[in-house]
Amino acid sequence: MSRIGKRAVSIPSGVTANVEGQTVKMKGPKGALQLVLHDDVVVSMDKAAIKVAPRDESKRARSLWGTSRTLVSNLVTGVTKGFEEKLEITGVGYRAAVQGKQLNLQLGFSHDVNYPIPTGITIATPKPTEIVIAGIDKQQVGQVAAEIRGYRPPEPYKGKGVKYANEYIFRKEGKKK
Repeated sequence: MSRIGKRAVSIPSGVTANVEGQTVKMKGPKGALQLVLHDDVVVSMDKAAIKVAPRDESKRARSLWGTSRTLVSNLVTGVTKGFEEKLEITGVGYRAAVQGKQLNLQLGFSHDVNYPIPTGITIATPKPTEIVIAGIDKQQVGQVAAEIRGYRPPEPYKGKGVKYANEYIFRKEGKKK
């Protein structure tokens, strides 16, 4: 039984929520989001809370119960606070800069990597070796961060590459003579 799914998602003041069938819509100070939940869960709205429950006692319904509740909770967090992901660049000559609607990355290749910034995402570079990705959709923020990290993932010998700010890189020892 899901312990996360049992808890109702409270809706703070300043956020309007709407439930129509399997669609949950949220509107808040940062923007508007909507989510279509799976048919195996039932979503209902009380006065100031949204409850998610499994439609039946099947394994699939019970496994989607907690996930669906967390997705609804992420909608509330997104329209009130937003989400942020920080990336760090390590390496000699590795740097990033925002130029218009593109992120210019110099990652040791013979060419610069230009990453087009998607709509709904803001990217800032407070330092040339730091990238801050912000937005209201948690999935989109994480996807953009993973795509940027994918251009040059950190390697274990020198630690060069793009890594998450909270990521630990297991370092390996080089060859011995």
